[in-house]
Amino acid sequence: MYDPRIEIVEGDITKLAVDAIVNAANASLLGGGGVDGAIHRAAGPELLEECRKLGGCPVGEARLTKGYRLPARYVIHAVGPIWQGGNNNEDALLASAYRSSLELAVQHGVRSIAFPAISTGAYGFPMERAIPIALDTVQTFLERDQTLQRVIMVCFGRAAYELYLHFYNQRT
Repeated sequence: MYDPRIEIVEGDITKLAVDAIVNAANASLLGGGGVDGAIHRAAGPELLEECRKLGGCPVGEARLTKGYRLPARYVIHAVGPIWQGGNNNEDALLASAYRSSLELAVQHGVRSIAFPAISTGAYGFPMERAIPIALDTVQTFLERDQTLQRVIMVCFGRAAYELYLHFYNQRT
């Protein structure tokens, strides 16, 4: 099912002028590699200072901070699961990380939000399994809440972009 509020783009999430970007964070919220490190570098040291005050975040949940030097007003730090073979509740935890991010966004008046492919980098969640979970979770949320006007799935690299498009087009 097609929803015009969902967009698939290839690019750098730290450059998007949206209300909120989602950070594929680790449970400490204190920065790391991949998109997490890129967001922390682009936002500046103030982001780390605010994250320190949050005391971490459990897997499957999300926390909100200001965007500081980013073009986004907020950063929503979503902690996805580390892939352990698929039999340790990874699918449900990944869906929960997306859903928690969307709920936080709506609570803070966000109208546009950009997501990376949570857990698919260093955490090893297979893209072919993660993308349908992400799309299904976002679509289900949008069906019951009209607050968000724009949900951008940001792909790092052409292969991820083409895979996202493949799964998205299967739904249209």
